[in-house]
Amino acid sequence: MFKQRKHKTFNYQPRFSKENETDSDVEEGSTKDFVSRWKRERGTKTKMGLSMSIRTLILVLVLLLICMYILDSKFK
Repeated sequence: MFKQRKHKTFNYQPRFSKENETDSDVEEGSTKDFVSRWKRERGTKTKMGLSMSIRTLILVLVLLLICMYILDSKFK
């Protein structure tokens, strides 16, 4: 009397299947080499530029607040 709905079927092929395992080994080796080289290069550079700019920004803000206070008290 009532038709049962069938489950939908898809032709799904996984991205990392066992067929492509030999290709992924070659790519994985070059990826590991890239990652290790990137970590080495990243370790040599420091983030000193960012900390200096924050210090400079805080100094400028403090000087600006001092100037605003002096000008406010002088012209009041």
